[in-house]
Amino acid sequence: MTTQEEQTRSQLRFPAGFAWGAATSAYQIEGAVEADGRGTSIWDTFTRTPGRVVGGEHADVAIDHYHRFREDVGIMAELGLSAYRFSVSWPRIQPDGSGKANARGLDFYKRLTDELRGHGIDPWLTLYHWDLPQALEDAGGWPNRDTALRFADYASTVHDALKDHVHTFSTVNEPWCAAFLGYASGEHAPGRREPESAVRAAHHLNLAHGLAVQAMGAARVGGCVNLYAVTPATSSEEDLDAARRIDGLQNRFFLDALLTGSYPRDVLDDLGMDLDFISDGDLKTINAPIDLLLVNYYSRFTVSGAPGGKASAAAAPTETASPWVGSEHVSFVNGGRPVTAMGWEIDQDGLLEVLTRVARDYPRLPLVVSENGAAFDDVLEQGRVHDAGRRDYFDAHLRACREAIEAGVPLEGYFAWSLMDNFEWAWGYGKRFGLVHVDFETQRRVLKDSALWYAEIIRQNRRHEPTDS
Repeated sequence: MTTQEEQTRSQLRFPAGFAWGAATSAYQIEGAVEADGRGTSIWDTFTRTPGRVVGGEHADVAIDHYHRFREDVGIMAELGLSAYRFSVSWPRIQPDGSGKANARGLDFYKRLTDELRGHGIDPWLTLYHWDLPQALEDAGGWPNRDTALRFADYASTVHDALKDHVHTFSTVNEPWCAAFLGYASGEHAPGRREPESAVRAAHHLNLAHGLAVQAMGAARVGGCVNLYAVTPATSSEEDLDAARRIDGLQNRFFLDALLTGSYPRDVLDDLGMDLDFISDGDLKTINAPIDLLLVNYYSRFTVSGAPGGKASAAAAPTETASPWVGSEHVSFVNGGRPVTAMGWEIDQDGLLEVLTRVARDYPRLPLVVSENGAAFDDVLEQGRVHDAGRRDYFDAHLRACREAIEAGVPLEGYFAWSLMDNFEWAWGYGKRFGLVHVDFETQRRVLKDSALWYAEIIRQNRRHEPTDS
């Protein structure tokens, strides 16, 4: 090890008990879409629709985690993870989105969590990562208030079955994506382009969170939001207003609702629509007390409100509409930073900005970076993947986490996205985020250089933790 590497690792020290994890989602890794009574999800339907996914790819097999979970947990143990964040497939538990639980579906997650605990890895369960049962979409989907009520029943079912296996639950992963990419731009399932429906969906996803918190009672539970630092392209009035608008719809619409029980007045004015779907008492329900907030962070937005702005390089892979309801005129511009294979700018300072803002501006509660990672054009050569870009990305963002802690942010954990290469939604299998390389034909798993680096950071930190003895 070089002196520089030793210095790097010595500077990445975190408090005792810090959760070192990696994250995945059910639809992206499990496969086995017809196994053991699983129902159809909106993503099953979406991937079967021509033109929706690059190359017409689907996740029927994905990386076959459903059958290979023991091997995958072994990899987690090899990395030294202390925690693993995964999601439950709603159509595995309730094939039609309601009613009696499918015991075979629950049994899979019992086996998974038992395997995790047997290796000393703490399971962190996410109830919803976008795979809505198709039957509920047929009944109206998230724009329909009843879907939030069905979600509360589902949450109670999962909690009752797994509460002895799991001690940390989160409700809805990235409600912005589920609402606005699913129902406004059409980039994600169910692929609808109905701006008003998207806003209704956003509210009902927030309501689903609050109802689920109530339904799970004494569980340790958190909400999960994807946040961005937002910067105006210039100091012009148009660009400043664009930054306010995007920050409002992306960040404050969800943070304010979950943590203060209100929606920002300026955002509601921007939307300019009838809000009759917000019933009395909804915001109080959404503001149900939680134990922690999970923050997903990937990049910074630089925005312009000037006419004729240049679109961002992070555009959708297929034809879509704008997800920015009420602010469709806003354009996303390159801020001059290096980018990942997704076209997303690399900006660790944005993570520090996001964490310190939440700690400063909202009621104080523990925070966790629940997703953070980058796609690069990885190449497997002679059994190795030399992904220096990803290693540097993680290094920079962990430094930002450390700086946030030193500034007083109550940050309690970090989960790399993703544990393994997987099905990357509308991009199919062309974008690799994993610490672990997966050959999608053979399902062979290979630890990338970034995984070996992350494992060493974890080892160094856990080695210095006090023991009970």
